[in-house]
Amino acid sequence: MSETKSFTAAEIKQHDKRDDIWIVVHGKVYDVTKFLDEHPGGEEVILEVAGLDATDAFEDIGHSEDARELLKDYFVGNLQGAAPTQGAADAAASDDDRAQMRTKQN
Repeated sequence: MSETKSFTAAEIKQHDKRDDIWIVVHGKVYDVTKFLDEHPGGEEVILEVAGLDATDAFEDIGHSEDARELLKDYFVGNLQGAAPTQGAADAAASDDDRAQMRTKQN
């Protein structure tokens, strides 16, 4: 049986682009890149937490048990240390990225 990998906040934050999205939910790391187009709530909500701890966002929505089971398919490892958070500089950059994405979609 293979050993479960662990990832630091810095490693997770590198996966914050539309074609490479990792999130953390309850200390577990998920690569949700392939799920982006299938997400019933739209891709925007996932893009907002790309490379970050998405636990609060995930729980605030009140996901079903089916959604929680589906998440297991995207598990890549566990969080090591503190959760990745969005700093002020990161927030501004992410807002710019989202604005550019909306422009391209229109």
